[in-house]
Amino acid sequence: MKISVELALTPLQDDFEAPIINFIQKLRASGLTILENPLSTQVYGEYDEVMKTLHKEIKDTFENVEHILLNMKIVKSDRSGYEPHF
Repeated sequence: MKISVELALTPLQDDFEAPIINFIQKLRASGLTILENPLSTQVYGEYDEVMKTLHKEIKDTFENVEHILLNMKIVKSDRSGYEPHF
């Protein structure tokens, strides 16, 4: 089953960029389809593969950053090719 996941990682500290960059670079290295914009990162792929990767990378990030917030939305379909029709 294909899924699409939108992530918004927010470290609650002054030096917030480094943990975000590190997280995105690890996601890029996973081989999954990753799309980024200034507000969030989208991950696309098979459910088991996406969730396995997210489980590992979220846990690693949470262990290394003292105060952090993650917003996540999951859609049951691959929306990576979405283009507005208006």
